[in-house]
Amino acid sequence: MRRSWLAVAAAMFCCGWGGNQFTPLLVMYRESAGYSVLTVDEFLGAYVVGLAPALLVVGALSNRYGRRPLTVAAVIFSVLASGLLALGEAGPVPIFLGRFVTGVAVAIAMAVGTTWTKELSEPPFDTVAKPGAGARRPALALTLGFGLGAGVAGVLAQWGPWPMVTPYVVHVVLTAAVLPLLLRCPETRPRAVGGVVGTGASRFSVPTARHPRFLRVILPMAPWVFGAAGVAYATMPQVVGGRLGHWDLAYSTLLTVCTLGAGAAVQPIAKRLDRVTDARAVVISMIIMSCGLGISVVGAYLRSPWLALVAAVVLGCAYGIAVVSGLLEIQRITPAAELAGITGVYYALAYVGFLLPTVLAALSGLASYPVMLGALALIALTGTAVIASSTRAHLPVVVPAPDAPETVPG
Repeated sequence: MRRSWLAVAAAMFCCGWGGNQFTPLLVMYRESAGYSVLTVDEFLGAYVVGLAPALLVVGALSNRYGRRPLTVAAVIFSVLASGLLALGEAGPVPIFLGRFVTGVAVAIAMAVGTTWTKELSEPPFDTVAKPGAGARRPALALTLGFGLGAGVAGVLAQWGPWPMVTPYVVHVVLTAAVLPLLLRCPETRPRAVGGVVGTGASRFSVPTARHPRFLRVILPMAPWVFGAAGVAYATMPQVVGGRLGHWDLAYSTLLTVCTLGAGAAVQPIAKRLDRVTDARAVVISMIIMSCGLGISVVGAYLRSPWLALVAAVVLGCAYGIAVVSGLLEIQRITPAAELAGITGVYYALAYVGFLLPTVLAALSGLASYPVMLGALALIALTGTAVIASSTRAHLPVVVPAPDAPETVPG
């Protein structure tokens, strides 16, 4: 029972794999299938259209029906989505539908899977987990899924047979294998007696979203979590594209893997940076974010693949620290009954930033990429100042939950 969380983490890994396997293939859809830059970025947007609303409701649904049924549904949706994407050569409709369903699957994995993993990382299910494991384990599972999914898909599309089909078949096989493991995991939230938790809209209410700490520390940071990733591996390959010839797809894959690889590698450090007495880790993530955007500006101006790669690593580090520190912050201020709901709100806000590549592509006729990226860097710096001014404000007065990390001196 102590390692039951591994099956849930594996499901999150597979859903993350499905969510990001499409990203390095943007170049392929643009160059081989003939879609415009805006259309390809709209494929990314369809993913957010499915993901963001689902994030806001699946937490309440898991409180009502349990964690296991929702997470099983996420795995099934992820398989279905890859099946639709494998039909993408027939036209854009299966791609839009596939990306939409992918978004729903990832939403459930993020909100419900994160909460289920945290609950399975605490007594009585796990009596030896280290402080902070309930935030690190799900964040790492998703990040590794995002990174490896993109890496394998890009390699198969560059050098494998049937590049628009094979990556999705691999994901289907991998994800289907996880389902039997998931069905044996213990339920931590039994189905509500009578089938109702709250009435009407109240069952979807998340009061913690109005907590001053959430509004002044989490809200200004959250969109940059995936905003940084989107700039690194969706925007920058297009900005420096054309200088790499037939290596464009491989380079796009490299940026994605480096971004998420850096994000995964730095996550253990995020816990060490975190303190219950202030928002130090969040502030540090935003400072690194601003630096990464600054490097992106120079890379876009020079159209330098090397600087774009450096920017991807820096932005990946910012992403890794931000996603974990944000989870640790919300777990400190949130009652157990609201945890799934507030996790969904947090990730919904985070994924607003994933629309950045689409917005930048739409505005590219009005301003150059260096100018737009420079504006983003200034906005990030402003958000950093807002968070820094509130770093010690509205801290919880209760004793931190068992999963909250210990204070780090200094």
